[in-house]
Amino acid sequence: MARDASTIDIVRRSIQHRQVLLAFQPVIQARARDRVAFHEGLIRVLDETGRIIPAAEFIDTVEETEYGRMLDCIALEKGLAELAQTPGLRLSINMSARSIGYRKWTRTLSRGLEKDPTVAERLILEITESSAMLVPELVVSFMDDLQSRGISFAIDDFGAGYTALRHFKDFRFDILKIDGQFCSGIATDPDNQVLVGAMIKIAEQFDMFTVAEKVETPTDADCLAALGADCLQGFLFAAPSVRPPWRQQGNDRRFG
Repeated sequence: MARDASTIDIVRRSIQHRQVLLAFQPVIQARARDRVAFHEGLIRVLDETGRIIPAAEFIDTVEETEYGRMLDCIALEKGLAELAQTPGLRLSINMSARSIGYRKWTRTLSRGLEKDPTVAERLILEITESSAMLVPELVVSFMDDLQSRGISFAIDDFGAGYTALRHFKDFRFDILKIDGQFCSGIATDPDNQVLVGAMIKIAEQFDMFTVAEKVETPTDADCLAALGADCLQGFLFAAPSVRPPWRQQGNDRRFG
């Protein structure tokens, strides 16, 4: 309880002092690894010493609190600003299903789409599998509305939760991101090769692109590509960075 209270206090102060930022990690095309399919914007906060704290250290603690909703709003706001400033960019932003219907989040999205109509088709919203299953009917309605406006959706950490297939058929996500626990070390793990292969087949059946997460070695990358994964994400290609390539002068990197 003391640790959770300390974590919440760090997040509260970070929000109060505007010390919240996005770190960007590329998602690479599995069969053309010199091309970026899109980038993921990952929420970060700064502690009192200026240390950058990754979401894994605080997101579970604040997920069910008002601070979780506020972080979703800040992530969306910063992501929309990045998209508006960088016309060639495609960017995914994480959100919780708990933020569906949250007024400030909805206003933030509406303002961003009004300012730049091209943003919608370049925005991907990532919802974790476990979060989506909290209110599946609400998620389906939410996705239908925003997909009609050009926004794409990814189901994140697939395989880590317990998606009921009866709901999965209704979700109609555009992208399925396979949880990293199945991808890390897959080249030497026949069981995970079977499981990932099955997930990729499910995605293909429902016309979803697949992203394999936590790819850290060339052999794992080759194995995942052979299994049919469309895209790869992990430290093998790049760590999340608060200084993305499109901000670097003279960079001519192409976005897929």
